[in-house]
Amino acid sequence: MASNQSKTARASVRAGANAAGGALSVLGEFKYLIPLNGGKHSYIRNLTTGKTVHAATDSEKFVSEIKSLADAGHGAKIRTELDALNQVHPDQGWDVATKRLVEAGVFDS
Repeated sequence: MASNQSKTARASVRAGANAAGGALSVLGEFKYLIPLNGGKHSYIRNLTTGKTVHAATDSEKFVSEIKSLADAGHGAKIRTELDALNQVHPDQGWDVATKRLVEAGVFDS
């Protein structure tokens, strides 16, 4: 008997079953950071809570949101995303934001 479940749905179920440590796996590309106002602000998409938070990139709110995501197992992906933003928009200060996060110990976990 043939299954009515699509290949995408089966792959999603397998990805969810293989997820470790509470980290959420999703199919496709998911951006955690949406830069705003020339890099001065950002929307931070939180997969663990389902909320999108608006924060200035030089604020404690930004650091705490990124830290909560890093603690949930998303730190490497966010770090890669910050590096990519710095390459694409070197004049927007993403290197400074990354340095602040590193100094705050966000990616140490």
